[in-house]
Amino acid sequence: MKIILLENVEKVGRKGDILEVAPGFARNYLIPRKLAMEVTPGNLKSVEMQQKALRKKLEKERLTYQELIKKLNQVTLTFVRKSSEKDVIFGSVSAADIQEELARQGFDIDRKKIALDEPIKRLGTFSVPVKVYHEDRAEIKVVVVKEEAPAPDSQSEPTA
Repeated sequence: MKIILLENVEKVGRKGDILEVAPGFARNYLIPRKLAMEVTPGNLKSVEMQQKALRKKLEKERLTYQELIKKLNQVTLTFVRKSSEKDVIFGSVSAADIQEELARQGFDIDRKKIALDEPIKRLGTFSVPVKVYHEDRAEIKVVVVKEEAPAPDSQSEPTA
């Protein structure tokens, strides 16, 4: 059965796509949930008009996100952590830590968009991708440095 998607459906397609799907899937799932409609000449015309408007809107959004990507590419976040002699930090730097630090700098980025495969557990400089807009990504620089131990007090010795 040929259908037109009215919404993005994960693992099926994007809004406006014309697809061939199983009739049962279309009748029992997609159409009742208003995720799709059957292909007819009238429906095709209305979808074409909607797609033109959607393309204009998406292009405008993309330009806005391009500016955000440029700003994020210049961001460097520094985290100070206690570490062992082998440069393994106690604890880690997670996506939540990165999101919190970005929020302090004025960026409203969802934690799920920070593509950190696993938390950072070593000292060093890391490049962390951030999903900004569909496939567009920014790269932020994360620097993890060793926390310096406090210097021993020279006044702790009694003076006579």
